[in-house]
Amino acid sequence: MFESLERLPADPILGLSAACAADPNPDKIDLTVGVYKNESGQTPVFAAVQRAQEALSEREVTKAYLPQVGDAHYIEGIRKLLLGESHPALEAERVTSVQAPGGCGALRVGAEVIKSANPSAKVWLSAPTWPNHIPLIGSVGLEFKEYRYYDPATHAVDFDGMLADLADAAPGDVLLLHGCCHNPCGADLSPEQWQAVTTLTAERGLMPFIDIAYQGMGKSLDEDAFGVRHMTENLPEVLVAASNSKNMGLYRERTGAIVFSGRDRETAEIFSSQATKAARKIYSMPPAHGAILAGMVLSDTALNNSWREELAAMCERLNGLRVMLDEKLSAATGKDFSFIRNESGMFSFLGLTPEQVDRLREEFSVYMVGSSRVNVAGVNNANVDYLAKAVAAVL
Repeated sequence: MFESLERLPADPILGLSAACAADPNPDKIDLTVGVYKNESGQTPVFAAVQRAQEALSEREVTKAYLPQVGDAHYIEGIRKLLLGESHPALEAERVTSVQAPGGCGALRVGAEVIKSANPSAKVWLSAPTWPNHIPLIGSVGLEFKEYRYYDPATHAVDFDGMLADLADAAPGDVLLLHGCCHNPCGADLSPEQWQAVTTLTAERGLMPFIDIAYQGMGKSLDEDAFGVRHMTENLPEVLVAASNSKNMGLYRERTGAIVFSGRDRETAEIFSSQATKAARKIYSMPPAHGAILAGMVLSDTALNNSWREELAAMCERLNGLRVMLDEKLSAATGKDFSFIRNESGMFSFLGLTPEQVDRLREEFSVYMVGSSRVNVAGVNNANVDYLAKAVAAVL
């Protein structure tokens, strides 16, 4: 039966990371996979998560399934984390959330419900976007359109191009937006631009679908959620795919949620019923461990405060790395890399050609995606000078 199948190539990003791991060069640098790394190159466990895990191991008495919507503390906590404690949509009880296996699961569940509601909807993606958006959302049969977003010449958002392209979107189409810390370019919408996009979304009758995987890693938990909160307050329907892989370090625990804000409580409950039905046919029941831990962190004052402090320190370090990377690259190359410090989150395009990226890998063991997208968190005080010299050499 399977003799007709062909071997598929490795994932382009994961394959590069594996190649870097096998590289014997002691100076090698891995800037590929989007996971946070500390100064030692490790992806740490948050202290609050560790404490929650210890408490859970002492009190857990069953491995029975969670409810279909997920852990109660988590699905309530994620709504408040995204929208704030006193958001009008929460007070009107028109927001529901359903736990999912990470942000990926949330995107897929959201796509399933969109397909059921409007099979002919086109999904508008930013150019560029996270590559996994296409298989996750497209697997249900939805079609895609692109809108201009990142201008390589200015290393910034092409906002005029974005608005011009979205003027062609039809009522009922889906507008996929990155909530903060855009992956892969790091260029985010300003609050004023979010407001303009909200107005356009209302005028065109579009359905906003916001993917927010890095809340708290750009500026702050509240500032990074501006777009989600503004749209939810001013539009009748908003769909959000949230992930805690990065901001709680729960990568392998696959902890996320699909959050829906509707016109009223009944609409929100209808969405929840559709989402749980979609989840049932994809993965049946939600994974428990990560969600229980996240729910404990979000609902316990001491754990929550500890987590917020550690996340704020992580965010501060990322922004410091951006400043350092700009200074080192600019000094080594004589070129302007100041755009790096104006971006948010873990990612940036360095503006190198694919040939230069190949040379970095082959001659210097510096690994990055062919588009020159780098994970800024892969930079540290020990490797930044070597990285800067390598980039200068290929330029």
